[in-house]
Amino acid sequence: MPFSSYKSIGVVAKEYQIKYVRKDFIEEIEFVISDFFRQELNLILNEGVFDNSESAICENIIYPILKEIWKNYRSKFLLWSHQTLIYDEKLSGIPDYILAKRSPLGTVVFDKPYFVLVEAKKESDFSEGWGQCLAEMIAVQRLNNEPNQHIFGIVSNGAVWQFGRLVSDIFTQNKTFYTIQELEKLFAAVNYVFQQCDLQLDN
Repeated sequence: MPFSSYKSIGVVAKEYQIKYVRKDFIEEIEFVISDFFRQELNLILNEGVFDNSESAICENIIYPILKEIWKNYRSKFLLWSHQTLIYDEKLSGIPDYILAKRSPLGTVVFDKPYFVLVEAKKESDFSEGWGQCLAEMIAVQRLNNEPNQHIFGIVSNGAVWQFGRLVSDIFTQNKTFYTIQELEKLFAAVNYVFQQCDLQLDN
């Protein structure tokens, strides 16, 4: 059963006995956004077609933001786009983006541990997006074989970004949502997630 067949957090939580908590865990860490990035984003938002499909949201909004922050962490991590992830026949599929440890063998090797799963959803279908994302997070947790590791998930429609964290059998959904209208706060939230991954890798 692929990730896309999970339609809500509740379905996943029941099947895999995951406890659900809703509270803020994000600690915003300032990130300096370049003027060039701001200009490119404004061009897309003002003149481009960016929200007619999940692919368009990925390419025009989500990936550029992830990439901008990933640049600061690229010595340790690779940002994979639409890479197949398989734990077993019930936990398999293609997340939109995965942040994974950079392999010593080079950029052609998809190496664990995996830390962040990102799902794009058109319009406001966050319930289904989180069903998929949590299933992906469980797959990653099992592939890494480190249940106490912090696995992060992001679900976004480009405009709104929601964050989650899986540790052992507890999934925490951040109460605060972030939006592209408050770009500094959004970047600070994503930067926090990347920093936490960096700290875990060092440990």
